[in-house]
Amino acid sequence: MNAFVLNRHGRPVFPSSIMPQLDFSTMESLEQLDNVIRRDFETKAPSGTDILDKVRIGAYEDRYTLMRDVALNLFWANRFSITMYDKRPTRWGDLPRTRTDVFLPVLQPWEDGATKVAAVESAYPALPPKWDAEVEDRIFGILFDVFGNRKNHATTLPAVKPTVAQFLEDPDNLTFRLPSYDPDYPVFDYDDILDCWEDVPELEALHRWAMVLHNQYPWDRAGVELTRADQLSDDDYVVAFHPRDKGVADFLRRLSAGDTKRPAPRARESRQPVRPYPAVDVRSQFTVMPKLEALVAVHGDQPFTNDDVVRNSSYNWSPMSADEIREKTGVEQRRYTSLSLEELALQAAEAALEKAQRAPEEIGGVVVCTCTSSRLIPSLATYICGQLGIYQTHAAFDLIAACAGMPYGLAEAVRILQEVQRPVLVVCAEKFSDKVGNVRPSRMLFADGAAALVVGVAPEGEEPDFDYLQTYASGPASEVNSIIWPNPDFDNNITVFGPQVKNLAGRYLTQMIEEIGALPDPRGQAGSLLETIDLIVPHQANKTMVLQLAEKAGLGADQLYFNIERVGNASAASIPLAIHDAVRDGVISEPVRIFAPGFGAGAVAGYAVMRIDPAVVELREPAARDAGTAGPTGPQEGTPRRASDAIQEAFG
Repeated sequence: MNAFVLNRHGRPVFPSSIMPQLDFSTMESLEQLDNVIRRDFETKAPSGTDILDKVRIGAYEDRYTLMRDVALNLFWANRFSITMYDKRPTRWGDLPRTRTDVFLPVLQPWEDGATKVAAVESAYPALPPKWDAEVEDRIFGILFDVFGNRKNHATTLPAVKPTVAQFLEDPDNLTFRLPSYDPDYPVFDYDDILDCWEDVPELEALHRWAMVLHNQYPWDRAGVELTRADQLSDDDYVVAFHPRDKGVADFLRRLSAGDTKRPAPRARESRQPVRPYPAVDVRSQFTVMPKLEALVAVHGDQPFTNDDVVRNSSYNWSPMSADEIREKTGVEQRRYTSLSLEELALQAAEAALEKAQRAPEEIGGVVVCTCTSSRLIPSLATYICGQLGIYQTHAAFDLIAACAGMPYGLAEAVRILQEVQRPVLVVCAEKFSDKVGNVRPSRMLFADGAAALVVGVAPEGEEPDFDYLQTYASGPASEVNSIIWPNPDFDNNITVFGPQVKNLAGRYLTQMIEEIGALPDPRGQAGSLLETIDLIVPHQANKTMVLQLAEKAGLGADQLYFNIERVGNASAASIPLAIHDAVRDGVISEPVRIFAPGFGAGAVAGYAVMRIDPAVVELREPAARDAGTAGPTGPQEGTPRRASDAIQEAFG
């Protein structure tokens, strides 16, 4: 899990974005590693030659763009060492010669490196600052101290380094030689990097990159040489590479036995169903009518703005501003939680029972809709039963329907209601903040949140609060796999493949609109069910995308309610969170009939046509600051001077 942390300024920081780490337990072959390394490092990183050419033709408009290219180049030069190995300067006479878990890099001189270094050194002061000259100079000092003292060519570096014995087989092999080594050479510690503060988000991200890159060379770089194997003496220091963790060591052992990657099974061609699946007509198909007794929402306690996304920019992201994120997704901030998923879901469940004035012993079933639970035994639903004090219930289970979670959960609740004729608790809860890693599309969209609904038995003769319920699943394999978690090819983080998501969302939304346009008004007063809808509360996927699809389906923006600007995409929880916010915002001020469509991962979809009475919605304000209103506005006065301050002054 790659969770965010709050630094001493109260800002959320994702260490996984700035400190490259790969989960090598997912790696099966060098080919797979090569694909990941190429995607994460090489496709965005300019070579030294690229930088030189851009300097010569005047392609850099300001200092920031030049520094960003230098930083990307340095991440690329460290693409294997930073993800696989710990670098430990070791006296040559003390280095073990026969161990299979100690390695030495074989390096090639960077023959034209001096020309490229000189070009960067002369270009930087001639360029204008982009935002803040003083800050940019400070960051450049850290970056250039690394770039300017690089001795080796970066193109030919292999992932698997030779052991010391293998290195010694060829006396012409070159490696780093340090004339001396100071174990107290100053580096930035973990808190230095996390507590970095700059007013400009892009500069804060670049500053963190620079500190991480500085730490890759914890020695006096100016004295480093590339030395032949047969010219090393006992008192020389070399840079030994050790597997950074057990996962890397196991991967290297697997490689020694040969590549083990297995071919993926091929999917069959998708076929349409023999006949359509009709929506469930609650009035005609059930005898026990459902009533919505309570709806409660629990938002994440930590706002994470688009500026925060930029501050956490990863080395493998294309540059994107806060405004561009908003234009692309409709999101201005998303809410994360400092709680566990279990705690978040339990909060919502407890509050829903309280709002409905139901005791635990009255509950006939518990359905938890989530796609982000790492809990398998016991299920999150049975865990909640135990925590709530439910001694026994008819059914308790987790339901994985991702962004269609609420329609799926309500459909199951109404079915259970027929069997037990007791209230059913439906909890929709998601925590994405520890599963997005450094995948940018996921970071831009996904959020945390929970909501709980109590579905009870309507009094005799009273109309149900649910008119129609519908669920779908599957489609072409490309759409089924359009959102994946965990995804081994992306370090087990959640990943989104945009074009396929848009295809499935458009397909399902069109189908849903056609269905409710053909369904009758349950009361027989309007020409179709669609004409009776007061408000559409869709899954809060991507506002820009949903509005485009809705327009194609003949819906106007004024017919839809969104809260994604402030809340983000909370998958299964997104629709009930939006219903809550629509009541809170006064958009729903009296009983209305809403159409709530959900669609997303796994090519699942569904909708509920339901009546919402504001009286059953518990209005709860998030227990967190609103972005830009509270909390510190800069580094705290009176904080002690850190070791990092001295380092930065040295490179300033």
